[in-house]
Amino acid sequence: MNLGFVVGVFGVLILSHAAYSTIQYRGLLKIMEEEFSRPPMNVILELIIGLALCMWAALTFPGKFLSIHPDSDENRAVSLPDSSEFMIFNHRGRLFPPEIDMKF
Repeated sequence: MNLGFVVGVFGVLILSHAAYSTIQYRGLLKIMEEEFSRPPMNVILELIIGLALCMWAALTFPGKFLSIHPDSDENRAVSLPDSSEFMIFNHRGRLFPPEIDMKF
C-alpha cells in the first residue's frame, strides 16, 4: 500500500471519531439539559488534524500528473490506426453550415 493511502485512511478514521465524539457530547448535554454552543476543543483539534491528513493524502495518493497538451504522446490512451474505417461523416454536425460569417 502507498503511504498516501494509509495516511488518508487514518485521516478518515480521525474525522469519523471526531463526528462520533460530537454526537456523544451533544447527547451528554441533552441529559444535563444544557444548550449546545460549540464542540469541545479536542474535537476541533481532531477535525483540523483529520482534514490536514486527508488533504495531504488526496494530493499525494493519485500519482503523477499527466500532460494536458494535445500533441503530447504520453497522455494518449489508444492510438488509432490511420485507416478510414473509423472515420464517421454521417453525424449531426452536417446540419450546421461549415463556415459561419458572423462577427461578435
